[in-house]
Amino acid sequence: MRTLRWPVVLFDLDGTLANSIDLVVASYAYAFSTVDDRPIDPERAKHWIGETLAITMAREDAANSDKLQAAYRAYCNANLDMIDSYPGVPELLAELRRAGATTGVVTSKGHDIALATIARAGVGDVIELVCSRESTTIHKPDPEPLLAAAAKLGVAPEVCAYVGDAVHDVKAARAAGMAAIAVTWGAGVRDELVALCPDALCDDAAALERTLFTV
Repeated sequence: MRTLRWPVVLFDLDGTLANSIDLVVASYAYAFSTVDDRPIDPERAKHWIGETLAITMAREDAANSDKLQAAYRAYCNANLDMIDSYPGVPELLAELRRAGATTGVVTSKGHDIALATIARAGVGDVIELVCSRESTTIHKPDPEPLLAAAAKLGVAPEVCAYVGDAVHDVKAARAAGMAAIAVTWGAGVRDELVALCPDALCDDAAALERTLFTV
């Protein structure tokens, strides 16, 4: 059996396990066009991914935050079929489980939509823990959600790796004392990820597999 570098591997969700970026951006576009009658730059919206919806909407339009959140969720829930998996990622998750890894998700999404997203991404049967927006009062890039996940699993942060596609993910992993692994197939900007010097930068599932297993 192959050897794991870290016995616990935690993952971000949108843009890492789930190919859901188009849906997230479309949900933002729908919310702002419906409530505020204004367009949203898709590239700008991608930088919001990783924040909680409440934080984003309160910053962008505090007076209409509740309406924006409701419109976002309505569109997102009605269009879950836009979510897909990334090539090789479900297979990698299955391989991690066969090798004895504990796998979990740490996300800023709400619990119910996180579970639906995980299912659409084809990894629902190999994820053992979901730490969602409701799990903590502080969110990424603060390390609290990652530390909460480690505590729920009863493991020390240093035996965990956290895999994500955004600057928030790398910062949170570093602050939590976990290995920080960045992937480039999501919403993150490669140069911004490189600048943070993650423990590894992976362009596809094969590269991530090489990072998570020893030779």
